[in-house]
Amino acid sequence: MYYYVMKIKNYKFLFGLIGKSIGYSFSRNFFLKKFKKESILYSDYKIFDIPKIENVLLIFQNTCLKGCNVTIPYKESIIRFLDEISPEAKSIGSVNVVKITRNRRKIGYNTDILGFELSFKKDIEKFFHKKNFKALILGTGGGSKAISFVLNKLQIPYQYVSRTRKKKFLIYEDLNKDLLKTYKVVINCTPLGTYPDINLCPPLPYQYVSSDHYFYDLVYNPNKTLFLKKAEEKGAIIKNGLEMLYLQAEESWKIWNTKTDEI
Repeated sequence: MYYYVMKIKNYKFLFGLIGKSIGYSFSRNFFLKKFKKESILYSDYKIFDIPKIENVLLIFQNTCLKGCNVTIPYKESIIRFLDEISPEAKSIGSVNVVKITRNRRKIGYNTDILGFELSFKKDIEKFFHKKNFKALILGTGGGSKAISFVLNKLQIPYQYVSRTRKKKFLIYEDLNKDLLKTYKVVINCTPLGTYPDINLCPPLPYQYVSSDHYFYDLVYNPNKTLFLKKAEEKGAIIKNGLEMLYLQAEESWKIWNTKTDEI
């Protein structure tokens, strides 16, 4: 645990990613390249891979820490360790960005919303000229809440799909030819297929997928998950979450570097 609270030698400003089993993440490389390209000095970005959310308290003790991203599985559970959260993050109950203010207050935001909307909207406008389609959201965690927020904003009807039956949720066993004919957009918000477990995918009846479908995977490593490969084989339009990652990361940087401490 010493790693979390030690002073990073030669660095004044520390940022990072908080999650569990996140060695696959591209976030560190993204920010290190950004620091180099934009001549941002005395800054570093670390991967804080912690086994339980309570360890975040040790990370927050590092006085060099100015902000962090949050990923699976802590986007919801981190909220109780924060002092304040933005209205959007509060409305969906999910945080993926934390800003540490000058007086060490920890404020939570959600940039997944903007990242997904900008990445998704242009494709939908291009491939779906009529708003008579519906979407399936695979998974019910923090990431899926940002997706549902955007779909509501775009007035796209959607249905959650979960591993366990809950009120108003479908389960994977419910999915059939008729449902996939109705739901043309399928968005994977689960970690299934993430490196190194690249041979996993959500259990869909892929035989009913067609060129009328659009499959979006929040996973970006590997570049083409088994979920996307199976859909592409049936002619579906596919997209991974890499653009969303970059868009939300840039928005995170803006939040960390705003002069005001207020939301």
